[in-house]
Amino acid sequence: MADETAGDPMKALKWTRKSTRKTSRELKRRKISASPRTVARLLKKQLHFSLKGNRKVIAETQHPDRDRQFKYVAKMRKRFAAAGEPEISVDAKKKELIGNFYNPGQAWRRLVDKVGDHDFRSTAIAIATPYGIYEKRANRGFVVVGTSHDTAEFAVDNIVSWLKNSGTRCYRKIKELLILCDTGGSNGYRCRAWKHAIQQRLCDAFGISVTVCHYPTGASKWNPIEHHLFSQISINWAGKPLRSLEIMLKYIRTTKTQTGLTVRARLNKKRYSTCIKIDDDQMAEINIRKHKVLPNWNYTIYPTGYVWNTKSTSSKK
Repeated sequence: MADETAGDPMKALKWTRKSTRKTSRELKRRKISASPRTVARLLKKQLHFSLKGNRKVIAETQHPDRDRQFKYVAKMRKRFAAAGEPEISVDAKKKELIGNFYNPGQAWRRLVDKVGDHDFRSTAIAIATPYGIYEKRANRGFVVVGTSHDTAEFAVDNIVSWLKNSGTRCYRKIKELLILCDTGGSNGYRCRAWKHAIQQRLCDAFGISVTVCHYPTGASKWNPIEHHLFSQISINWAGKPLRSLEIMLKYIRTTKTQTGLTVRARLNKKRYSTCIKIDDDQMAEINIRKHKVLPNWNYTIYPTGYVWNTKSTSSKK
């Protein structure tokens, strides 16, 4: 179910694309006999799935290559796992007003925690943007809380921070990095500044190649970070006002699960400009190779000076 699971970033709710009959047939192909009823029982008891009714939350943005991209992402994840190279899932969580504001959810307490009756952005101490980096295989989270704009430079800076604080320590001989992300926002597949920052701040600075795989349009909830990290953070601070940045960081750092999730967090006070434009000459400097399958959603950026061609990418200048 690993590659067929999605979840709500604000709750513990999870769902799968496969029916019990399809799962039963796939198990039989693997010489494991399990009826659809047995599959349903295991899904409920072991993986905490259950039957849910319909809810109008999905936008009509089903891309025709959606399934093909899911299979390609799964293939790339297996390749990086076999090579022992890191794979991270990245995204920016929704902005949070810092101050005495209402926070949805409930918490055990003797008295009601009183907050303001209106959530005016002008009265907020800060507007925080948590940017997460999640390592699925290690079940580790790294969250950088920014107080400026959610830009491509901000996103790559946070990945660089993870690489310096955790990545190079856990993967000492890192040569490649796989990044899973959405198709839009600061790390969108059309964002020139995102690719340019990866070239300069990651590939050239650390001498590694970076492969980026974007989830299809409207499929952001299938990104592992949404239901493995963000949902647990939201549950941890549910019903608790985020009155300061320190309190917010505390709740992120104390997020844990029975499956062993650990989360580190830090604050990023750098101011980011939203007016940065990458022209055609700068784009031409990026050593990028688009993959043959769905080239807009999958590409690899190599360090400057790395020579690749259609037959082999193993030579260097």
